Amino acid sequence: MSIIENFNFDRFLYSLQYMWQGMLSIFLVIGVIILGVVAMNKLTSRGGKKKENKE
Repeated sequence: MSIIENFNFDRFLYSLQYMWQGMLSIFLVIGVIILGVVAMNKLTSRGGKKKENKE
């Protein structure tokens, strides 16, 4: 028996539903993390003061 003989196309299409939902969830979580980091940087910044290197 080969893999192609055992391949069930209906099950493959059914699994695609879970696959895209998982991928969407991953991208949403990454987006929330990025937004959280940006918000924390804005909230905890020191008013635009930058250190100047004097050489």
